[in-house]
Amino acid sequence: MAKKWIRNGVVVTSSDSFRADLQIEEGKIAAIGKMPENTNDEVIDASGLYIFPGAVDEHTHMSMPSNGTETMPWETETIAAVVGGTTTIVDFAMQAKGSSLTDTIRKWQVRAKGNTAVDYSLHVAITDLTDEILEEIPTAVRLGVSTFKLFMAYKGELMVDDSTMFRTFQKAKEVGALVMVHAENGDVISHLQQQLLAEGKTEPRYHSVSRPIEIETEATHRAIKLAKAAGAPIFIVHVSGGESAEEIRRARASGQAVFAETCPQYLLLDETFLGLPDFEGAKYVCSPPLRAKGNQEQLWNALADGTLQTIGTDHCSFNFKNQKQMGRNDFSKIPNGVNGIENWISLLYTYGVKAGKFSLNRFVELVSTNPAKFMGLYPKKGTIAVGSDADLVLFDPKEKQTITAVNQLQGSDYNLYEGFEVQGIARHVLLRGEVIVKNGKYVGNLSQGQYIHAQPFAAAYTLNAAKGAITAEDKQIETGTAL
Repeated sequence: MAKKWIRNGVVVTSSDSFRADLQIEEGKIAAIGKMPENTNDEVIDASGLYIFPGAVDEHTHMSMPSNGTETMPWETETIAAVVGGTTTIVDFAMQAKGSSLTDTIRKWQVRAKGNTAVDYSLHVAITDLTDEILEEIPTAVRLGVSTFKLFMAYKGELMVDDSTMFRTFQKAKEVGALVMVHAENGDVISHLQQQLLAEGKTEPRYHSVSRPIEIETEATHRAIKLAKAAGAPIFIVHVSGGESAEEIRRARASGQAVFAETCPQYLLLDETFLGLPDFEGAKYVCSPPLRAKGNQEQLWNALADGTLQTIGTDHCSFNFKNQKQMGRNDFSKIPNGVNGIENWISLLYTYGVKAGKFSLNRFVELVSTNPAKFMGLYPKKGTIAVGSDADLVLFDPKEKQTITAVNQLQGSDYNLYEGFEVQGIARHVLLRGEVIVKNGKYVGNLSQGQYIHAQPFAAAYTLNAAKGAITAEDKQIETGTAL
């Protein structure tokens, strides 16, 4: 791989902003300083551009089976991601009933292999916890999965009970893993859904009625208390409103290790979109649902004051015409999930940084550095430092555009942010030193994305603490070369 210099740009990290040149060698940042006047290396001019570390989207669902259908594929969605400025994703590998964690990891690597434009790591969502699965958690950690997800919602499908949560917290703590929780009370949601449908209330807007903020707040409180009882850290995903953010704020103030994310849809959209006519509201069905507009300011404040540490897209994309229509006569059957991975960086720069919600450095911290840290990928990912991967976004802060599905790379037939005006786009993007987006166009290939081995969240954890030997086949999974 040829050496490169990126010159004349403003380097922005989570802590500093400064003008410097970057030297890239063997896919990593080799030097930060001043480029020599005479060099035979390739030179990329970044005049007038910011240089960000590539965004790390910690929350995606690519090619995920869901109630008889499947989300948009790795191929289209990761190209859209990198053109928007995302260079690493952490996708949720969903355990099927009766499957082992190792089989789940293998299955997701097969889905991604040769089909991803970005580097990726994995979480495993545990949906069927047996004693054998519980004892397999250390092996999954050794295979590069350091985060596990539990659903308190989707009764009869993905939902786990409190005992499962508590036991998972305990085992994860032993091996330094981090448990992520979807916090909604599934029992109450199921009751409200049945009640509303019996009353003939089938439209998309009743999705949010069946999942009020109190249901999220209660589950957030309960999950936090269970984690405290187990003495384990907890990460709450997709916080959608001020009440649940306040539960997190209160727990953190008491000294508990509680961390959380929100998503662009909760910052920029509100529940009125669910009431759009002609079933258009189905496009905006996700869980937790969009909330009353007043929650937006509370979430922006929670990001600014440190109550929430990260932003992830929860990109879980379906077509409107032939997938969202599954719930035309029953809101509970509308596939839950929205798109957004192509535009989230420009949106957050425009409506976060430019609007004065948080600083440029905090922006980098929220979309890159902190996600990399919590997901066990830092400092390989998430920062600009000597020795880190040269995942870089050369960002033009002046370029303006209007978001529209007509021009998108995402595979779905609509864009959640149709008509939004943004200022600031990714001009060039490098993945481990290779230019894969040039002048806003994807120029890479789908064999470039690699599986990234995540390290345990707890620094005190060592691989020797995990029980069980790693087989030759497991080693292939660990390095992403399986199958």
